[in-house]
Amino acid sequence: MWFDEATVYQIYPLGMCGAMEGEGSRILRVLDWVEHIKALGCDTVLFNPVFDSDWHGYDTKDYFKIDPRLGTEEDFKRVCDALHDNGIRVMLDAVLNHVGRGFWAFQDVRERKWDSQYKDWFHVDFGGNTGYNDGFWYKSWEGHEELVELNIWNDAVVEHQFAAIRSWVERFDIDGLRLDVAYCLPQEYLRRLRGFANGLKPDFVLMGETLHGDYNRWMGDDMCHSVTNYECYKGLWSSLNDMNLFEIGHSLSRQFGPEQWTLYKGRHMLSFLDNHDVERIASKLRDKNQLNAAWGLLFGMPGVPCVYYGSEWGIEGRKSDGDQALRPSIELPESNGLTEFISRLAAARRSSVALKYGAYRNLQIQNKYLVFERERDGERVIVAVNASPETQWAHFDARAGRGVDLISGETHDFGGGSELAPYSVHFWRAE
Repeated sequence: MWFDEATVYQIYPLGMCGAMEGEGSRILRVLDWVEHIKALGCDTVLFNPVFDSDWHGYDTKDYFKIDPRLGTEEDFKRVCDALHDNGIRVMLDAVLNHVGRGFWAFQDVRERKWDSQYKDWFHVDFGGNTGYNDGFWYKSWEGHEELVELNIWNDAVVEHQFAAIRSWVERFDIDGLRLDVAYCLPQEYLRRLRGFANGLKPDFVLMGETLHGDYNRWMGDDMCHSVTNYECYKGLWSSLNDMNLFEIGHSLSRQFGPEQWTLYKGRHMLSFLDNHDVERIASKLRDKNQLNAAWGLLFGMPGVPCVYYGSEWGIEGRKSDGDQALRPSIELPESNGLTEFISRLAAARRSSVALKYGAYRNLQIQNKYLVFERERDGERVIVAVNASPETQWAHFDARAGRGVDLISGETHDFGGGSELAPYSVHFWRAE
């Protein structure tokens, strides 16, 4: 499947396009980013919500209408066409568990109460009330009353959602969906959605947002193709901050290692260092010199790497400063040494079947550095990452005398140990 080989670029359009208030064709700002995204090595753009909403996009008002703060349907089609014309696929964020209070069917319930034909679209109790004094109680997402949970056991709700998704494919030729809070969606619903998605277009992908627990609860041949790997997201930054690469090494081995019991062999989960909900990696790391190491681990490990807009040149953003700090307005992309390094990582992964599909095996784990192997179809790539400010010497069985670094193109001799310069990353293809 194409998604297994993808490198994803994530955009939160209401933020990036400076579109939280007012109206206008702001989504067209993305047109000025297409060449940058392509040069970075990303071949898929994931748009967070683009449909009409009360405020932040996850409080949908209308599944069929582009948010007027971003522009018109024609504006968004122009953006999708430009991306497709440059060989970049498009995924949309589907918020299917809940809607905003401004959602048209919920507005009908507020107006007509028990006489509304849409009252069964939600979980409503006319014997209760809410903080909004609606005169009835309704189930909200995790207690946030601005987010009204849908009754997705109701066929009419599901048919409405599926009609909207079909229209997204017909209007914008999208290639897949991110499923917001997929961990809240019942397996029965996910199976129904997968059956529907399989008929939309070849290899239409479903990637679910999941946080904790066994990801196989939501990911499988009849549910989501992929899910977000939050377990390794946490391991990536905390193992660097604590200078304890045993954490991420053991997490990856638990998920993808050679033992029969490991959890996700053969699955391609979305790997990331940050996104619209968490602090930027450049703010999360105590030692900013470790940024190369973090990105090297991301592109070397099993999974589908995702770059969140702006992080490729190291912008910062702290959650304590609010959502706006994580989702800033940026008119034009920038490039620096980090951007160039990430583009070389993306090119290395693109050129290697082992990095895209290979089995995972730890070769040497130390607090300050990690060496692991990816192998597939006769190709072996040894990933070595030094997270420390000191030179390290790694001694491991490379099963080869020499290798070529897919990042730098330089030849490496494994004899006598491998020197790892401070904060260095190597993807050695064994010869």
